[in-house]
Amino acid sequence: MTTVLLIGTLDTKGLEYAFVRDRLQGQGFETLVMDVGVLGSPLIPADISREQVARAAGSSLEAVIAGNDRGSAIDTMLAGALSLTTALVKERRAQGVFGMGGSGGSTLISGVMRALPIGFPKLLVSTVASGDTRAYVGSADIAMLSSIVDVSGINQLSEKILTTAAGAIGGMAAAWAGFEPSPTSKPVIGATMFGVTTPCVTVARERLEALGYEVMVFHATGVGGDTMETLIQQGIITGVLDSTTTELADLVVGGTLAAGPSSPTTWRLTAEIPPEGPHA
Repeated sequence: MTTVLLIGTLDTKGLEYAFVRDRLQGQGFETLVMDVGVLGSPLIPADISREQVARAAGSSLEAVIAGNDRGSAIDTMLAGALSLTTALVKERRAQGVFGMGGSGGSTLISGVMRALPIGFPKLLVSTVASGDTRAYVGSADIAMLSSIVDVSGINQLSEKILTTAAGAIGGMAAAWAGFEPSPTSKPVIGATMFGVTTPCVTVARERLEALGYEVMVFHATGVGGDTMETLIQQGIITGVLDSTTTELADLVVGGTLAAGPSSPTTWRLTAEIPPEGPHA
């Protein structure tokens, strides 16, 4: 059975999560609802309670509430939700993750999603999806859908958005549940490319592939280079053809496609293959 994990604040958005949950169950999917709210009482029952989430972070719900600090509460519930979610994904008890919210909820939910494997379905319906989403998506493959109206009640617009969102995450989860990756033992080369360097990278890619390498090409948009650095740190990429370093130029002069940190300490041209060596 394909299961979708729904992560959200059930004290403020419980009715909206119930709407998506019911749509998913109506399509034949199983659901798990995780509550990361800390204020009022949950509007719907959770499969994974806020108390469990706080304990998974090494704290307690009472301590989180007593702290009376929104930022600290988000950090604690993020840590707990991340611990529980990664375990569910590793144990194959969830085949997709869904969330929705405003800036605070999007920060928490996207923090969990960014830590999940590339390819694993992640859909976030958010009020900030039409702005600069780099802080939420980072180098992950999070799908963000603009909520159009605030996530506050079910109305003639939100029911359309949330119905299609339920269909989207359900389809993504079903595809992931049946996915079998192609077996490969080829070493991976990372390459950076822009329109003006496409001829160079195309020729190099074809030659490297003929020599038995798999080539992953990254669009040098800032996030593209950061993603490549992340995959180097993870040991997926074994070598780099960095023919497009414009992200560094933008970083120096304040351009719009500047490189950023792919981790708290690693920037472009600084990632290293882990000591245990590369892995697929």
